[in-house]
Amino acid sequence: MTATATATAAPQATIAPQTPPLPEARPETLGLSRPRLLAMSDAFKREIDKGTVPGVTVLVARRGQIGWFEALGRQSPTGAAPMARDSIFRIFSMTKPIVSVGIMALVEDGHLLLSDAVAKFIPEFADQKVGVVSGGKLDLVPPKRPMTVQDLLRHTSGLTYEHQGDGPVHKLYQESRVRSRKITNAEHAALVASFPLVCHPGDEFNYSRSTDILGRIIEVVSGKSLGAFLAERILAPLQMAETGFATAEANAGRLAEPFAADPWTGDKVALFNMLEQPVMESGGGGLVSTTMDYARFCLMLRNGGTLDGHRIIGRKTLELMASDHLGPHVVTNGTLLLPGHGFGLGFAVRREPGMAPFPGSVGQYFWSGIAGTFFWIDPKEDLFAVFMSQGPGQRDYTRTLVRDLVYAAVE
Repeated sequence: MTATATATAAPQATIAPQTPPLPEARPETLGLSRPRLLAMSDAFKREIDKGTVPGVTVLVARRGQIGWFEALGRQSPTGAAPMARDSIFRIFSMTKPIVSVGIMALVEDGHLLLSDAVAKFIPEFADQKVGVVSGGKLDLVPPKRPMTVQDLLRHTSGLTYEHQGDGPVHKLYQESRVRSRKITNAEHAALVASFPLVCHPGDEFNYSRSTDILGRIIEVVSGKSLGAFLAERILAPLQMAETGFATAEANAGRLAEPFAADPWTGDKVALFNMLEQPVMESGGGGLVSTTMDYARFCLMLRNGGTLDGHRIIGRKTLELMASDHLGPHVVTNGTLLLPGHGFGLGFAVRREPGMAPFPGSVGQYFWSGIAGTFFWIDPKEDLFAVFMSQGPGQRDYTRTLVRDLVYAAVE
């Protein structure tokens, strides 16, 4: 398999018909090194030729303009179609920042407070207990305080994901229907509320189904489905016409797909069908999107909450979201938050210039998706990037690789 570039230094692109492109400029005029960007392209071509991923897209913008946007490799390992600028990807947890902006829009409207108890909106959470393992047995104790909306946003709720551990609470998740796309958001929330918490709210950062619960709160408060609310308040104003919980059958030829088996482990790879409309609209990981659509979301964030005359979120609200909300007293579990990082309201946030094994700036905020998608916004360098692929097992590697290569090009 040979990697081929469908675009290099920001030429005109074939963009999805309803998604307007962002302004483009030569990289040199934006303080980006063309030779280093070409080196980035070569590096990803090598990875594609080695069989690391079928294909990727990389978009780099600075000072509000795209300086580099290319598509490399193939859209699907079983097809001949090259990866394209308008290929459609499962973005999984890159859904979370969009839903987090949605909940903060309701905060700005005065419909809820960050300090509100989750049980105010979803009564099933009122009786939830904390699961404490003692002598090999799971004891249930009352939480020291109620779980709040802020806890959900910063993943200090005490909820978890079934793949984040193998303790007794994780096993309850694993043995349930919590992953089903055929239950409603209300049924999903009630099911999650029936499980014990893995810790007291506020004590630990545990990456979790918290944002799915935020999606249900949006439904309760707005009286609309999560998809309808996101379309009305975020996706339509930003002209993100290719983003939703499914895509039309007419787009079947534009879907990016992974290898059937992980190229490093041989394990089977099974991702959801993007053409199938789910019953559950997962606020934590259900959206599909394109590189340009997500770039429009990023540019809105870079602009302080506005794009093309539409204000999605207030500047000070966004500043609050992109600040660390963990501090030194919150225990961080797992490997998702590497040294020098904290977590805000929907994004990871860089707290230190060093410590992490990749470059960046203090104040940079970002998140990624389990299938291999990634974005970050660096206010100090006035830079943002969107990376798309469908290689779940390679996601940690490609996330670090693209950061190294993009920052090498910053002059």
